[in-house]
Amino acid sequence: MLTTRRRTPAWPAEPVPGLTVHPLDGCRGVRAAGEIGLATHMIWESALEQAVREGEGVYYLELSDVTFVDIAGAGALAAAAERLGDGRRFVVHGTPPALRRVLDMFWPDLPAIEVLTP
Repeated sequence: MLTTRRRTPAWPAEPVPGLTVHPLDGCRGVRAAGEIGLATHMIWESALEQAVREGEGVYYLELSDVTFVDIAGAGALAAAAERLGDGRRFVVHGTPPALRRVLDMFWPDLPAIEVLTP
């Protein structure tokens, strides 16, 4: 008789990266914390889509607690900014350095994203 036995790894599995998004107090926008990557794209894109739908002239993104943004996350931000419409913009504070570089490299003339310097 053959039996199958499941092996348990000797070490714990790596935690799945997470992303939390909460409304900002006192202004229109959100505070994000964690990683913007493959496992969290749906959360990030949902937050950006809500910003596009809200119709505010300025929408703040507080990213001081974001530790990683992949190229697709940067692309989602740029795509959302392009859908904002005339005169509207994202104001991004606490931008991770890699995100700033990617935006400068691939979307240097996108006026709907204002990156605040610390």
